[in-house]
Amino acid sequence: MHSVEHIGIAVKSLATSVPLFENLLNCLCYKTEQVESEQVNTAFFRTGDTKIELLESTGETGPIATFLEKRGEGIHHIAFEVENIREEMQRLTLLGFTVLNEIPKKGADNKLVCFLHPKTTNGVLVELCQEIK
Repeated sequence: MHSVEHIGIAVKSLATSVPLFENLLNCLCYKTEQVESEQVNTAFFRTGDTKIELLESTGETGPIATFLEKRGEGIHHIAFEVENIREEMQRLTLLGFTVLNEIPKKGADNKLVCFLHPKTTNGVLVELCQEIK
């Protein structure tokens, strides 16, 4: 069984959205980070055992820019913590899920990550993540 590690929310501006979510969640953003490979700036909030990750595009052609263009601001993905990301990628591939990257990538918040295509997960972009030890 996997636990929800975080929920990713695409936003146009961290400068506007961080204060909004600090007020909404009644807690401070504990970390910001740039992930150059994904052309994104991130901001994290803790909400109990789960985190909220705000995602702001750093370019006009990255995945978050494309998402914002098509859908506007809102929930982008749900991330599940796994113990062994490579084994989980293999297991899910054998079950017919489409894994979007062949090998895990370094993501934000000290994680190895991979994504599952929404066409195989009822329209939800799913991220698998494993803490880098």
